[in-house]
Amino acid sequence: MIEVSGVSKSFAALQALNEVSLSVQKGSIYGLVGSNGAGKTTLLKILAGIYKPDAGKVMIDCRPVYENNSIKMRSVFIPDYLYCFPNHTVNDLAQFHARIYPRWSQERYEKLQPVFNIDGKHRIRTLSKGMQRQLAFWMGLSVQPEVMILDEPLDGLDPVMRQKVKSLVIQDVAEKDMSVIISSHNLRELEDICDYIGILHRGKLLVQQDLDDLKADIHKIQLAFSEDIPPELLTGMSVLHQERRGSVLILIVRGAYEEITGRLQAFQPAIMDILPLTLEEIFIYEMGDNGYEIKNLIS
Repeated sequence: MIEVSGVSKSFAALQALNEVSLSVQKGSIYGLVGSNGAGKTTLLKILAGIYKPDAGKVMIDCRPVYENNSIKMRSVFIPDYLYCFPNHTVNDLAQFHARIYPRWSQERYEKLQPVFNIDGKHRIRTLSKGMQRQLAFWMGLSVQPEVMILDEPLDGLDPVMRQKVKSLVIQDVAEKDMSVIISSHNLRELEDICDYIGILHRGKLLVQQDLDDLKADIHKIQLAFSEDIPPELLTGMSVLHQERRGSVLILIVRGAYEEITGRLQAFQPAIMDILPLTLEEIFIYEMGDNGYEIKNLIS
């Protein structure tokens, strides 16, 4: 289990993280999303033991991460910007991982070779960006980690390989209780695989919730009235966004489904439809509720 408690981190005058707390359950996938510069990469590097927090605690299985080799040998971090020894071959890199990670499985390395279809004799400098990304996953999965930390991990992969990698990660989570924390701007992909979602903005964690619960707590509702919209319609409701299209009113509302629909039905709308919400829409409206609105960016 991963526990982050009150973590803060600054770089000179820039405060990247401000008292961030989160938890990642064993055998689950935690999606970390946020605005650009929110502190996501900083947090992941602290989890990987690369940065030391200025304040707070970062624990994996009740043990601190920073300068703890026993934890690092059971964890894999795949960063946004990869670095590999360019003159090494793929097999050289595998031998390097085998020396560092006691959980390395040569058998799995060989079984995964047909999945990624990269010749072990190729030098890393000859591989494309996408193939180097595949290589990072090949090595990371062969380590058989208990914790996998991923920063924009699918960037540069084609759609088929994206699906293969996601399937492999999900398989290890299900079969080996691997814990995963993943940061990505592709919210559609996170929606496919994540159990929990955390929304980070300006160094603070705004939301941390089970993905299904998060979707159940925010609703997109389309209303139409035969006469004028009642002025008191929205009184006492937590409205994240509203938009009027002619006689149709579209609302994004936070709260209990039964309570919201019951209150709106009391005004006897001619039409009331509940529309599906994507994770991307939830992110946009949550951020808008915290001063990061689209209209502010383009006005």
